[in-house]
Amino acid sequence: MKLREIINILEAEIINGDSNFSQEIIMAYGSDLMSNVLAYIRSGTLLVTGNINSQVVRTAEIAEISAICFISNKGPHPDTIKMAQQNRIVLLQTRFAMFEACGRLYKAGLSGCDEIK
Repeated sequence: MKLREIINILEAEIINGDSNFSQEIIMAYGSDLMSNVLAYIRSGTLLVTGNINSQVVRTAEIAEISAICFISNKGPHPDTIKMAQQNRIVLLQTRFAMFEACGRLYKAGLSGCDEIK
């Protein structure tokens, strides 16, 4: 699924990223536990999280995550935005809670980590 489609599905605000929004996202993963993120995701993933500190970007960098979407209108700290810009990681924000955001993506056909082999 293209990142621009995800932005529409989640009615997301773009926090940063003059990136190519036609990039392909292969799966989504929703978690606030960065240890789980490192265990289950792969390159080309959208991370859906309520975790707004810079640790989420450090984790995304290690795991080669393409984009992060913050839930429940939570805005990331300025240092988180700066770090994401330096690492070319797109940051989004949606008004939806984790359950709703992940459900919308799944319903639209985006795979979760259990479906990617």
